[in-house]
Amino acid sequence: MSLDADTIVDRRRMRRKLTFWRVLAVLIAICAVVAAGAALRAPGTSLLTGSPSGAIARVTITGLIRSDQERVEALERLGKSRAPAVIVHVNSPGGTTAGSEQLHDSLMRLKEQKPLVVVVDGLAASGGYITAIAADHIVAQETSLVGSIGVLFQYPNVTDLLKTLGVKVEEIKSSPLKAAPNGFEPTSPEARAAIESIVSDSYAWFRGLVKARRQLDEAMLDRVADGRVFTGRQGLALKLVDELGDERAAVAWLAKEKNIDPKTPVRDYRLRDRLSDLPFLHTAAIVTLDALGLGSFARRLEEWGAVQAMERLGLDGLLALWHPPAVN
Repeated sequence: MSLDADTIVDRRRMRRKLTFWRVLAVLIAICAVVAAGAALRAPGTSLLTGSPSGAIARVTITGLIRSDQERVEALERLGKSRAPAVIVHVNSPGGTTAGSEQLHDSLMRLKEQKPLVVVVDGLAASGGYITAIAADHIVAQETSLVGSIGVLFQYPNVTDLLKTLGVKVEEIKSSPLKAAPNGFEPTSPEARAAIESIVSDSYAWFRGLVKARRQLDEAMLDRVADGRVFTGRQGLALKLVDELGDERAAVAWLAKEKNIDPKTPVRDYRLRDRLSDLPFLHTAAIVTLDALGLGSFARRLEEWGAVQAMERLGLDGLLALWHPPAVN
């Protein structure tokens, strides 16, 4: 059945109105998200720093550690703030050696400006321990894990699998050690020696850092630098930590050694925008856009989020990382 011109015009007008209201609804949703983020901010704090002046700043380091310039800049701002002291909570298995070194150096610079103490919540291993020894005083719980002083270089070798599948990888390179090892062929003695020299040099740097910061002699350093982790109780006897306890012990040390009023409140100092810590906002945006009929845009947003997540999982360079072996 054919439609007359007036009906067609009316339908087009309705579609334009519907599009207008959809766009308006999306703008309202975005404004609501921004308002929610603003509501989450404590009075008198900065969205990026989050530590009110006059309070001891609580900095939290969790998960994999990698290079992060935003974190460096946030710690520099903390050094210029009016916070009288800093308590750094560490719960990390480590990460890249470069990222761990960057974080260690940032905390060392911060320590020159304010009293700083580290609290090991559950784990400070490898790069996490590099982070912890930036402080002059380390507090750990009795069952926390510390140590794992060592460097790791891992790569898969699928040579036998490729032979089974009948696949051969050919390559043309400028020199024998270019892109070696690559996992597609047996590792040559020259390539293995080159990698071993990198690992040995980084390990020597790690040992030297621990020796200097924890004031260990060679005999004690050999005992703790074989790659294993220790409990907080063991770490205390081995001079890897200074005290057993939690944040209350850290505040007590600041009061005794740095003349910080023990009644000073401890407030979170966020190294990133709070909205970045709210993954549910991403999901809510997807659902809202889908409900408004903008499903294709929602799918693109979802795919973009997945790509960003995969990029965050990528770790490049040598690893100062501890993980327990898989159990069959």
